[in-house]
Amino acid sequence: MTVFDFISLFGGLALFLYGMRIMGDGLKSQSSGTMKRVMGHVTGNPLLSFILGLLVTALIQSSTATIVLTAGLVSAGVLTLHQSLGIILGANVGTTITAQIIRLLDIDGGTSFLQVFKPSTLAPIAAVVGILFIMVIKIKNSATIGTIAMGFGILFTGLLNMTAAVAPLSTSESFANLFVTLGDQPLLGFLAGTGVAFMIQSSSASVGILQALSVTGQLSLGSIYAILLGIYMGDCITTAIVCGLSTSADSRRTGIVHVLFNIAGAVIILAAVLILHGFTSLLDGIWSSPITSGGIANTHTLFKLSTALLLLPFCTLFEKLSHRIIKDAPPSKQEALLTEQLAHLDTALYSSCALALESARKTISTMADLSHDGVDNALDVLANYDGNTIRMVEANEDIIDSLADHTSQYLVGLFPRIKSQNFNDTLNFYLKSISEFERIGDYAVNLTENARELREKGIEFSDYAKRELKVIYEALNEVMDYARSAFSESDTEAAARIEPVEEVIDNLVAGMRENHLQRLKDGTCSAIQGIIFSDILVNVERISDQCSNIGIYALCEHDPEIAQIQHEYKQMLHSGSNETYNALYAERQKYYMAKFEAAK
Repeated sequence: MTVFDFISLFGGLALFLYGMRIMGDGLKSQSSGTMKRVMGHVTGNPLLSFILGLLVTALIQSSTATIVLTAGLVSAGVLTLHQSLGIILGANVGTTITAQIIRLLDIDGGTSFLQVFKPSTLAPIAAVVGILFIMVIKIKNSATIGTIAMGFGILFTGLLNMTAAVAPLSTSESFANLFVTLGDQPLLGFLAGTGVAFMIQSSSASVGILQALSVTGQLSLGSIYAILLGIYMGDCITTAIVCGLSTSADSRRTGIVHVLFNIAGAVIILAAVLILHGFTSLLDGIWSSPITSGGIANTHTLFKLSTALLLLPFCTLFEKLSHRIIKDAPPSKQEALLTEQLAHLDTALYSSCALALESARKTISTMADLSHDGVDNALDVLANYDGNTIRMVEANEDIIDSLADHTSQYLVGLFPRIKSQNFNDTLNFYLKSISEFERIGDYAVNLTENARELREKGIEFSDYAKRELKVIYEALNEVMDYARSAFSESDTEAAARIEPVEEVIDNLVAGMRENHLQRLKDGTCSAIQGIIFSDILVNVERISDQCSNIGIYALCEHDPEIAQIQHEYKQMLHSGSNETYNALYAERQKYYMAKFEAAK
């Protein structure tokens, strides 16, 4: 082969890979949503999963894509690891379809109808159809159809280039000796196949290269079987790496199972070759005979299909082995806390409404603690930025959301069993409180986003603004303490103290906005600073409002008279007709306004 033959060979390989890529992308863009829905409804039947994996891979022309998609569905919880096993085996067989299409090169006969199916005929036809759909025909999905057809044409054009480039090797004695060597040294053939498949990341393309080389007449079953086994291993390494990057243990196990299947398949094939050729001589007639493109395709399919069918009954064994290889990570503190709290929500307690409500109260109390901690940490981050603390606030929020969902569902399930009005009122109080604590957690995350924005934009508030924020942070912590005690400890005195402090926070926010406008006029603060400053005040005010709601709910729960005028109660307090409220408000207003004035 000359240098120009090598250029033609690699150019053909580039076209082959590109054609396969755009054809697969076109098919996936048209069918990925459907595939996900179908794969999501796969049962635990390994045979059904096997057929699905085969069909999907035959459609998108990539076992790697099928297995990575499957791993993604496993990671998302749509599929279980057990359901994915049959799909992986099916994908291994589905990838042989490409080789069966490539074998059309073997078709001969100038006037035969089958001549139409030769790549030399199909390639230009597919290219013409593709360009017509892309540029001329305008129907629904015409661009996708054109892309698929064009990819098909490019794929076979690349194959024809590779075949033409290696044609001179048919008369090369050194090339013939090379494959004789591979026949005598299966380890070298295995390593060669592994390396090629890993580099080009496609078993179909690797087998396609072998099929192109078959025109030389120098390939035989003895020289290609080890190469095929190497191709299988090289292909699954890529999948294992991609799946290994997932944070989900089961998703990583999906990649490991693919490797285990291929290792087991290689062992089975090697054992079969050893028995049929080494001991019984049943393969002697074809062992050294030239093998065609069709023969390679059939061997490829036979290897994959036979090993898949043999391994299918042992899927559970491979699943257990993957668990031995990849251990479940120890639960984080947050996960352990969530598991502990959800254990309280035992439906067996539905037989006793009092016990069931008490179990729900424990989980909501944990939500109260987490929301308080989240606000505390968020305020700390605003003063002293720390990425780890932000991640802690976000993790707390995830737990709050999960506890809110599970506890709400638990209480809704309890509702039909409640006969007492008191229990019914308590359940409603709990449901309302869940919503409030969940929102407080959301606002804590909002505050961390304010801190992140300050950090990213290199913005820092003036010392005056910092001193003002410190005052309102103290007031917010006080009202949060009262809200937590009002629910978790059924402290009505703490509940009564919430509204006076909440009103003081509203006053502080109003004063801080006026002062900030003045700083903008004076030029001591920028417009961007003003936007973030205002966002912080909005989040503080909303947290305070949620605490106010919790306080009112708690008072209504313990005082039927307040419950009867719940919607008017807050207005009545602010009207000045409640002496207790007036005294508490005057005390906290004096305390915080003194600090606020000192901040100037």
